[in-house]
Amino acid sequence: MNILLSNDHAGTELKKEVKEFLQSKGYNVNNLGEDLGESVDYPDFIHPLAREISNKNEEKGIIICGSGNGVSMVANKYEGVRAALCWNKEIASLSRQHNNANVLSLPARFITTEEAIEIVKTFLETDFEGGRHERRVNKINK
Repeated sequence: MNILLSNDHAGTELKKEVKEFLQSKGYNVNNLGEDLGESVDYPDFIHPLAREISNKNEEKGIIICGSGNGVSMVANKYEGVRAALCWNKEIASLSRQHNNANVLSLPARFITTEEAIEIVKTFLETDFEGGRHERRVNKINK
C-alpha cells in the first residue's frame, strides 16, 4: 500500500520516525512534507496530499503538525477526504471503524513517538465496519 505523508515544521521529527516505521513494515511512502524543520505554512504542504486523496490517486495519508488541528482543517476541505485527528489508538480505531477516515492527523506536540507509532499501526490495520456507519459517512459530502 502507498501512504502519503506530509507535515509542517512542528511535525518534521515525528514524520521522520513515522516514515521509518512505515518503510520497515513494507509500505511505500511518498513524502510531501517539510524536511528541514524550518518554519513553513502548513497549508502549502497539506493541499497536495489532500488533492491526491480526493482525486483517488492514493488511498491513505498521514498529516502532522503541532496540534494536528490546522492540517486537519485543510485536508477536510477536499471532497472525499476524511481526516481524523487522533491522539490515541482508541480514537484511531474508531476513526476507521465508524468514520472510514482515510487521512490520519497527528498532534506532534502532544504525543510521543511510541504513541504515534501505535496510532499509525492501529489506523492502518483497522477496517471500516460499514453498515449504519456507511449511511452516515455517505452524508458527509452532501
